[in-house]
Amino acid sequence: MVHSYRQPGTVLTDHRFTVPLDHARPDGETIELYAREVVASGKDPATLPWLLYLEGGPGFGARRFIGRQAWLERALADYRVLLLDQRGTGRSTPVNRQTLPQRGTPERQAEYLAHFRADSIVRDAEAIRPALTGGAPWTVLGQSFGGFCTTHYLSTAPEGLTAALITGGLPSLTATADEVYEAAYPRVERKNLAHYARYPMDVERARRIAAHLAERPAELPGGHLLTVEAFQSLGLLLGAGDGSHQLHYLLEDAFVPTSGGPALSDAFLENVHDRLSFAGHPLYALLHEAIYAQDPAAPTAWAADRVRAGHPRFDAAKTLAGDEPLLFTGETIHPWHFTTDPSLAPLRETAELLAARTGWGPLYDPERLAANEVPVAAAVYHDDMYVDTAHSLDTARAVRGLRTWVTDEFEHDGVRAGGTRVLDRLLALVRDEA
Repeated sequence: MVHSYRQPGTVLTDHRFTVPLDHARPDGETIELYAREVVASGKDPATLPWLLYLEGGPGFGARRFIGRQAWLERALADYRVLLLDQRGTGRSTPVNRQTLPQRGTPERQAEYLAHFRADSIVRDAEAIRPALTGGAPWTVLGQSFGGFCTTHYLSTAPEGLTAALITGGLPSLTATADEVYEAAYPRVERKNLAHYARYPMDVERARRIAAHLAERPAELPGGHLLTVEAFQSLGLLLGAGDGSHQLHYLLEDAFVPTSGGPALSDAFLENVHDRLSFAGHPLYALLHEAIYAQDPAAPTAWAADRVRAGHPRFDAAKTLAGDEPLLFTGETIHPWHFTTDPSLAPLRETAELLAARTGWGPLYDPERLAANEVPVAAAVYHDDMYVDTAHSLDTARAVRGLRTWVTDEFEHDGVRAGGTRVLDRLLALVRDEA
């Protein structure tokens, strides 16, 4: 049954679809997908073309907008929008520590999760498109990992696309996970130094918190263990437009006086828990390195952790033994995540199997992209902490007809922070190309 309901300025309709777990075995096991259609109030949806939105991640369901927030305001002027919860996220057969054990052994769980990368997500989109559009192609907007999916879409099913819009998500077509992280650590270091230049008082604050945790790791609400390494992972904030300011406010009141001396405050620990917990998006941790895997013979093998060893300035113990600023880390997943976070701990063996897995297939087809005929526009954010700008521009040059808007006006979350303007710029670029 299809349900429609209203929010300010919009009409929403719930859609559910059944698709194969493995599209290579269409008669095998199936999973359910959920998507929310959004149409501007007063518009006839039958007269509007479709725009499919693919969220960043991996592991995040489509954003739950209220009314015409962010880029929806611009999109709804021209489109009926489909907000797809990618498989394993949101309401689309969610994957987490509660549901995965139903698959059986860690080996079976890992095999199941091998079907949750960009290739399966795009085949899901192609499976549901005929039922919604009557077979007509649609425009796709991909944010971050959603842009990775969109690039795969262009590689494998361009006939399904009227246009492709990518924000902060042009992937390298060839880089290995190791190469992705070798490029990432210097960018993250620059973001750290920029943060400390803006907030020099945070140098001592961060060192003090890290020294405290080195002696006494703290227990967060729900049993999450806050170690020095987990504290450093708050650097994920530094890739967002207001992230440096958020980190500053988080650090400024970390301690409270107690009868036993200074202690980390309950408020600080609660706020840190909200930033660090993977309970709402465990696929992000489980599959993060797998989104870069394309060599059938090569496992990712905890690439971020291995590469970090070659960047000693991120070693907290060495930092605390000297007088350097503590460096926060960025978008990296490590084995210790699966011991410190209760939402991930039951999946530790599954994560190890995925890290050791071989047989990953290629995600992009350079030859097909070089012959691309779909209008494509991409927002590339200058010195994006999450996606290497040089990698993105190399890909932009490799995709025929792709037009870029390179800007330092926004960080990686530009489609959220300046969504209307970002989307308007990309739509103008693809319409010029068309």
